[in-house]
This record gives sequence, C-alpha cells and structure tokens, in this order.
Amino acid sequence: MKKLVIVESPTKARTIQQFIGKEYTVLSSFGHVRDLPKSKLGVDTEKNFEPSYVIPTKAKKTVSLLKKESAKTDQVILATDEDREGESIAWHLAQALGLKNPARIVFHEITKQAIQEALQNPRKIDQNLVEAQQGRRILDRLVGYKLSPFLWRKVARRLSAGRVQSVAVRLVVDREREIEKFKPEEYWSVEALFEKESKEFSAQLSQKDGKPIGKLDIHDKQEADQILKELEGAIYKVASIEKKETRKNPLPPFTTSTLQQTAASRLGFPARLTMSVAQQLYEQGRITYHRTDSLNLAQSALAGAKELISKEYGQAYWAGSFRQFKTKSKGAQEAHEAIRPTEPARKPGTLRLTPQQTKLYQLIWQRFISSQMAQAVFDATSIDIQANQYTFRATGQMLKFPGFLKVYPMKFEEMDLPAIEKGETLELQKLLEQQHFTQPPPRYNEASLIKMLEQHGIGRPSTYAPILSTIQDRNYVEKDDQRRLRPTEIGIAVNDLLVEHFPEIVDIDFTAEMEEDLDKIAEGKKEWQPMMKEFYEPFAKNLEKKEIEVSKRTIAAEKTDKICPECLASPDPAKRDNRLLIRFGRYGKFYACSGFPECKYTASLEENTINVPCPKCLASPDPAKRDKPGQLTAKRTKRKKVFYGCDQYPACDFALWDKPTGEKCKTCNSLLVETARKKVKCSSPACPTNQK
Repeated sequence: MKKLVIVESPTKARTIQQFIGKEYTVLSSFGHVRDLPKSKLGVDTEKNFEPSYVIPTKAKKTVSLLKKESAKTDQVILATDEDREGESIAWHLAQALGLKNPARIVFHEITKQAIQEALQNPRKIDQNLVEAQQGRRILDRLVGYKLSPFLWRKVARRLSAGRVQSVAVRLVVDREREIEKFKPEEYWSVEALFEKESKEFSAQLSQKDGKPIGKLDIHDKQEADQILKELEGAIYKVASIEKKETRKNPLPPFTTSTLQQTAASRLGFPARLTMSVAQQLYEQGRITYHRTDSLNLAQSALAGAKELISKEYGQAYWAGSFRQFKTKSKGAQEAHEAIRPTEPARKPGTLRLTPQQTKLYQLIWQRFISSQMAQAVFDATSIDIQANQYTFRATGQMLKFPGFLKVYPMKFEEMDLPAIEKGETLELQKLLEQQHFTQPPPRYNEASLIKMLEQHGIGRPSTYAPILSTIQDRNYVEKDDQRRLRPTEIGIAVNDLLVEHFPEIVDIDFTAEMEEDLDKIAEGKKEWQPMMKEFYEPFAKNLEKKEIEVSKRTIAAEKTDKICPECLASPDPAKRDNRLLIRFGRYGKFYACSGFPECKYTASLEENTINVPCPKCLASPDPAKRDKPGQLTAKRTKRKKVFYGCDQYPACDFALWDKPTGEKCKTCNSLLVETARKKVKCSSPACPTNQK
C-alpha cells in the first residue's frame, strides 16, 4: 500500500521520513491551506456565523500538489501538531483535498518510537478541537473586522483592535498609570557591623522590646537617630543561635510560558524568537512539543533522566524517586507533556545545532534533568544579638550539597558567619542608618507580561508570543531602554476609548471566561455557535450605538509657528506661508502640513536640531542656500531607526546614519560622525582615513 503523510513544515517532513518505511511519502502543507478571506469579514452573522473559507494564493500550488499526490495513494495520514491549531489544519486539509476518511495521528515528540506508535494508533479528526479553534478564529475576526474601522473613524486611520491583544495593552497601560500615580514612601534601616577572627559581618535591627520592627516601621531620620542615641554605650551580647539544615527543591520542567519567561531573563530572547527556535528543535526531533501548559512527564523520559544522573553525577544526585509535577494554570491540557529533550542522554554540546538552538536546548535539557535531581542542601545560621531593648539579627547560609544546582545554576547568596557562642559579647565596629524609599511596581517585560496573562487565564500556549508581537507591531506598546514594555500615545488613546465604550472587550475576567468557554467547546461540553451569538449580538448593538454617540477622537490639531519646508520650496507664493500642525496618527503625534491634502508633508515630532549646518546646503550653487543653510536634525524612520537629515527636506535630501559631531575631517573636510560604538570617523566613505 502507498501511504501519504502530510505535516505542516518541510523540516518536520524530513525528520519523520527518516523514521518510517519506503511505503510512506511525507509531504508538507507549509502551514494553513485555508483561512477566512483578508478583504472581507468572511463570516455570515445572519446564518449562524457560517464562515467562508478560501485557499490563499500562496497555498494554491501546494494544495494542487497534495491533491495530485493524495489521488495516487491508498491512504492519507494527517500528522499535524497535536494542539487545536494542528487539529484545525488537519480538518482544513481534509476539506481542501476532498479526503473522505483520512487517518489522524498525533505525537508529543518526533522520534522513531513515537512516530511508529502513532501510526499504529490512528484516529479520526477531533471535531470538538476543530470547532474550538474555529470559534476562536471567528471570534477574533468579528472583533477585529468590526472594531478596527470604528477606531479608524474615531481615532486615526490604519488602527486595529484585537480581542486578547487589547487586554494585554490594557495591562501595560494600567501598570504605567500605577507607576505615574505612585508616591514614594520614606523608610529607614539600622544595621550593626561586627568583626571577629578577621571576618566582618552585619546584623539588621529586627526587634524592640521583643516586638518585630517591620521594614517600613522606621519612618524618618529622626526616628533612626533616636534609635542610635538609645544604643549609645550598649553592650552587644549573643542572645541565641539557631543552626539548621534547609533544602531547596528543583523547579519543574518547562511549559510554554515558563520557557518564554526563562529564555527572556537568562538568554535575552524575545518570546517570538524563543518559539521560533523551539519550533526548529521540535521539528528536528530534539525536544517534545513546545506548545503546552502541562507538566506531565513520560515514564521513559524519567527513566532516561535517572540513568544519566546516576552515571554522570553519582547516585546521590538522583532524587531517589521519580518526581512528577502538577500544573497550576487554568485549563491546562493534562494529556500533553512538559517540554523536555526527547533523549535525555543527548547532552548539550553533543548535537549539531546553531548557536541559538544550542542555548535554548541547553536550557531545556538542564531544567528537565535538574527536575529529577536531589534537593540542594544548605547550612543556615541565625544569630540574635541583644543590645539594650533592641535585637539585631545576623543570618548566614553555606551550600552543603549542590544537588540539582550542579546542573541548573540559580542565584543564591552565601554568607559564612564566624564561630560565635551564645552569651558571647561582640565588639561593635559601626552602626549604620540608611534612608530608603519604596519603589513603584516595575514595567512589564515580555516575561512578566506572559506570566500575568497566564495567571489570569488569558490566552493559551500557542498565543502568548503572537500577542506580544502584535501589540508591538501595531505600535501600541514599545520597549524602553531596559527592554521593558511601555504604552505609546496611540496605545493609551485606543485603550482609553475601548475601556470607556467597549469595557467587555478589555475586561480581564470577561476575556478569561471566553477562554474557558473555548476550552469547554474543545471538551465537547459546549457548542460554538451559541457562544458566538451570546457575544456578538450585544457587541454589535453597542457598536451601532457608539458610532452615533462617540465623536471624532483625533486630538485637535495644534498650531505651530514652523513653516512647512515642502511648501517653502514651492514656486507658488500662496503656499509658502503654510504652517505645520501637530496631528495624531497611528504612530502617535506628528507634524503635518496645514495645506493637506494638497501638501502631504509629514515629519516625526521627535526631531531635534543638533546645530550643525547642512554640508550640502553650504556647497550649493544657490547663494540663498549657502547664506541660510539648513540645520541637521535627528529624525526617525517608520521602523524607529534614528538618522540625521537636513531640516529643509525635500528641498535638500542630505542624510547620515551616524551622528555628526560638528567638526570637520582634517584630511578631506567632510563632517566627522560618532558611530553607535562611540567611535569618531569621517562621514565620507572615500576618505583615506576610512580605508585603513
């Protein structure tokens, strides 16, 4: 029998082909082969939300080839990913290719054993999973295609709204406002420094008259000074010593969200990059399926981890029994597995991988292996030191047995206290009082925003990375100098409009409930059409109402005294006095000519002159330009990249990527510029100084 196996990607196809016989041909669909049309809604809201699917132009050639190949074979096997999206792709393939009874196989990892087991246990396409994914797709289409035009009319052109993305933007905006409203609270700490046997150690003030002193209990310098005064001439005597052994458990293996969070903090990988590299590792058969919220582990993997730990590190480093974990995330797919290496014995560095793949594989391997290792053991010591009515506490800990830390290093502070006896009198070196202020909550980074979305039950493993990419691509959120997320002007404007007029769209609990409803559809406990109706009818009615109620939200154009440079260069004298206005658009505020639409000149509001005359204007044959040359100005491209151009553009198109210093090259008289690496060089590529 000739059999055709269809998967999503060519890499996955090549890997699977290695594990199965010659009677199988493995081909790729290159992802989705059918989708809702881009040019229209594609959902009939009057006919029970019936979707109109089309084959995208880029997929037509692939569909034609797969049709031809499927006609030659005795059996077609759909081996797309095991999640809802994979099930949906399998169903769309069956529809597009006209397959009557295709076999459906799923597997957690692309290994010979897993593929062969899957081929021996085919099933039918799970229509519940298909409908859950279809419900999500249609729900997102209804919100996006109905709400986006509303934003165009009320805020600015080319804006878009998304169901889950809008909630993510709200979280970022709300956090920014928390930070803005935050009022620092002053507090003080008192610390005593001691020395014994050439070892200096510190103790923090912890009690007064046997009652704990909290972190914020010393409010100002006056209170701190009073404590120091009351400690003048005090004898510092060791009141108690407590020594105990503490243990630290290893972390569980990765789920999608924890992988993205850890890769961000340890490797500096954005969520999109993490998922892209994980996809490559999965398709090469190196790791299990990377879109999962389960912490389950296969017995074969646990046995492999035990064997490697015992062999490489010794029996003492194994946990002593297989360690299983239970997920705390809402709606987790417990049938899935956690992310782990498919072969625990394949240590990082033994595989032929790219540098990025190596880093991520090592992280996944370390996290999984360490999860089956023994606890780390510390010797912890606490010393209470009495001085008058006050008590100071010194704490220390030393690593006694590394356990899992041998494989998965984590930060911890070692502090070795000197040998001290109870009742011993210590010699005070210094008393320190320090002023502190409470800090506002930090901005989210990609990792902490994913964690927050997961905690609220918003989104699912396959959606976290696209959510973060979308809100940044739409310019609703941007990264600051510390790679933390802050809302843009347009992001705040869109969020505020949605919060005021479409509160359910950006309501965290409402969105989480919808995710739960989609889970129920996947489990066969709910139908998708009634869910669509329940959401859409009040949404559509409210949208119709708001079209009338909400006035144009575009910020009123602010007048400036700047002349439009394009009109200034016009031969028409009537245009030469056209002023620039500050308008509001997709990328926030910008300069626009008051002569619009006849003049379409726009410029970034962030432009700032650096007081360097334009060399092209100075070299112009036109005396007027030489007498009044343009000034070089910092500008931004649409992709936010900074460059330096003449403020007389378009009359003068001089531009540089590097920042002009204002000084001239002694060799060729061109401008000197400062590069991103703070090096000064000549701006002329032909200058001999640049040829060295």
